[in-house]
Amino acid sequence: MDIFNDLLKFSIVDIIDVFLVALLLYYVYKLIKGTVAINIFIGIIITYLVWRLTEFLNMELLSGIFGGFMKVGIIALIVVFQPEIRKFLLMVGSTNFKRRRSFFKQFSFLKTESIDETNVDAILSACTKMGQSRTGALIVFERNNNLDFLSSTGDEMNIKVTQPIIESIFFKNSPLHDGAIIVSNNIVKATRVILPLNNEKTVPKRFGLRHRAAIGVTERTDALALVVSEETGQISYFKDGEFIVFDNTETLKSLIKEDLA
Repeated sequence: MDIFNDLLKFSIVDIIDVFLVALLLYYVYKLIKGTVAINIFIGIIITYLVWRLTEFLNMELLSGIFGGFMKVGIIALIVVFQPEIRKFLLMVGSTNFKRRRSFFKQFSFLKTESIDETNVDAILSACTKMGQSRTGALIVFERNNNLDFLSSTGDEMNIKVTQPIIESIFFKNSPLHDGAIIVSNNIVKATRVILPLNNEKTVPKRFGLRHRAAIGVTERTDALALVVSEETGQISYFKDGEFIVFDNTETLKSLIKEDLA
């Protein structure tokens, strides 16, 4: 009967509250999905449940140990989830409303069709050709996070993506070839962009500055990055600060299209 009475007291504010909490949990899941952080998050939940269980069973010693851990848990969360928290705050603070006609269309689970119409085929064809000629390239795909703060470090453009355009930008004698380009919805937004580098010593030595820049930008934002190595001509794909393995160009094409959708 008490539960029934509580349900009758459920107001519009409570509905909004539940919706916002669900939305927050969705974004948290979206940030840590497929990363090591998901395992850490599960570990924290298990630790919390064990703590509550030891309290319920009056196991004072274990309860005290787990309780002490949980009291400093917020500090541990900030340290452990620093990249994810930074990415979440960036997602909240730099949501690109200009690309949506309404507020709710920014949430991917409410979209009825893909917004991004980037010509992935043309970009990969250009990357393959540049790889054959050992022409280095760094291409960043903008997604939900607005990358205008990075575009301002280079030359802002408004050029439709085509294979000849991509090849001409990264041509060795081109004044625009140095740095990265940012692609958004089939438009080259900027060239000669300076990206934040990843300086972790755990990054394989075979990765040069372009690869470190690709790791850096995909760690700090939800962007995707393609790198063509000037030394080997190999194409590399980065997402969430990690190198994504693929078998061939067709597989890579499907991965990028799926991530941009």
